[in-house]
Amino acid sequence: MKYVLVTGGVVSGLGKGVTASSIGLILKACGLRVTSIKIDPYLNTDAGTMSPFEHGEVFVLDDGGEVDLDLGNYERFLDIKLTRDNNITTGKIYQSVIDKERKGDYLGKTVQVVPHITDAIQEWIERVAVIPVDGEDSPADVCVIELGGTIGDIESMPFIEALGQFSYRVGAGNFCLIHVSLVPVLNVVGEQKTKPTQHSVRGLRSLGLAPNILACRSTMGLDDNVKEKLSRFCHVPIDNIISLHDVSNIWRVPLILRDQKAHESILRVLNLKGVAREPVFGEWTSRTELCDRLHEPVRVAMVGKYTGLSDSYLSVLKALLHSSVACRRKLFVDWVPASDLEDETAIENPENYRTAWNLLKGADAILVPGGFGDRGVEGKILAAKYARENRIPFLGICLGMQIAVIDYARSILGLQHANSTEFDPNTQNPCVIFMPEGSKTHMGGTMRLGSRRTYFQVKDSKSAKLYGNRSFVDERHRHRYEVNPDMVQQFEDAGLSFTGKDKSGRRMEIVELPSHPYFIGVQFHPEFKSRPGKPSAVFLGLIAAACGQLESLLKKGGVAMNRGFSNGTSGEKLHRNGNATNLSNGSLDGIYSNGNGIHV
Repeated sequence: MKYVLVTGGVVSGLGKGVTASSIGLILKACGLRVTSIKIDPYLNTDAGTMSPFEHGEVFVLDDGGEVDLDLGNYERFLDIKLTRDNNITTGKIYQSVIDKERKGDYLGKTVQVVPHITDAIQEWIERVAVIPVDGEDSPADVCVIELGGTIGDIESMPFIEALGQFSYRVGAGNFCLIHVSLVPVLNVVGEQKTKPTQHSVRGLRSLGLAPNILACRSTMGLDDNVKEKLSRFCHVPIDNIISLHDVSNIWRVPLILRDQKAHESILRVLNLKGVAREPVFGEWTSRTELCDRLHEPVRVAMVGKYTGLSDSYLSVLKALLHSSVACRRKLFVDWVPASDLEDETAIENPENYRTAWNLLKGADAILVPGGFGDRGVEGKILAAKYARENRIPFLGICLGMQIAVIDYARSILGLQHANSTEFDPNTQNPCVIFMPEGSKTHMGGTMRLGSRRTYFQVKDSKSAKLYGNRSFVDERHRHRYEVNPDMVQQFEDAGLSFTGKDKSGRRMEIVELPSHPYFIGVQFHPEFKSRPGKPSAVFLGLIAAACGQLESLLKKGGVAMNRGFSNGTSGEKLHRNGNATNLSNGSLDGIYSNGNGIHV
């Protein structure tokens, strides 16, 4: 097994996740099999209980793991399926060591950070690195490890010590360290400054790690004299200094790595020069060029609670992007804070109220993503009602499906106070209820999580056709509440169709309004399995409906239409108001926006 470690210096948010994903992809394009590990130095066991404002979205894996959003980048770029153990946290490591201590595994020993914590980190890496993630039976050739945070963070120290020991143990030819650093340009001086990177590398060396390759983030490509200076002061060969400058489209990042022969530097360090081929990027390049050429717009209103931080909905944005590229449209996302649609805002802040409704009314499609808590719920219900009454294509995900059902209960069934017991525990018409297997006392890892099977009940429904007329589909879930099965018959008698259910037939998974051009709600999170070249079926249906392409798509067999681009190589794109994208953590490139919530 060969290991590539990606670290970051100077500041956070440089784009280590995109860089690690791009390195994995270029190695895959060279014919190697790749797996990934993300190390998060925080004390949480996993990302499940973190606020999206604090840490971006919680990405859900097939096995139910609630993990850092960077694992979503790895899965999308490399088209792999990771496990919860591919995300290492300080909480997991300390918990495993303490559990061993309680069992008596260290009997008679004083349990310390060195060697017990550092050994546990190394053992975890070696154990997870050999787990196949690409559908094959044997281990991958290369494991790309991303160390979260910035060199010098106190939380990272045990991991840096462990990785220093690990690099010595596996040997020089099996370990490559790539350090991502910042080379800023001061407006006053107008030249690229190397001192921050020099200090960052010095700090890394003082902790026992020496970089083999420098990946330097900058607005423009590095000047030759800057590379020479970095090589001299950081003791890195000039050929191993890579420029990661701003690009129009983050699908171009692996291409700029290839153009600078980054793969040759990595393969040389790992003694793989005679094993790997030259990288092949045919489909990746085609999709990248197509993405930059798109000009005909499709406008989607995203009605959510966390619109102040776009990373909160990163996978949803990527799924919309995959679908818009498949439909040959340039994606524009209008961020609509759900609470701004409510009547209270009309009184307290009329300007925000008018702006929110104007954005909603100007959209080609409306999407209500998942979320928790009661803030903005009434606004989401109003958005679903507007889409239903005005025949605007609508997709509701998780909570978005539940609020669509609540609207139908109030507006069509005449149950004025219908609600979810999450928001009104004493409602007389509980159309959404707490699942019996859930826990109300422990929050972490107690939801219905991971891949679950949905069986189609109506063969000629839009959702069944979009999924290629299969009898079932496996999608990832993350929820505590569900549609009340005792009210399903009432809804169906009134024209709402539950076209997808679980194996028992008691849990509602997909809801459709057959009389509407496109009105679909799903209890699962289809965005987590969307891939470039292989967009999620219901997202593709939403964009196709917004573009007038739905009928053609359904005739061609739904997702089967989009096999022109496979995901052998993949990518993403996003502009913010026409500006070139930055490689920030989970950067939103290729999606144009009204400016709300864009976070770099």
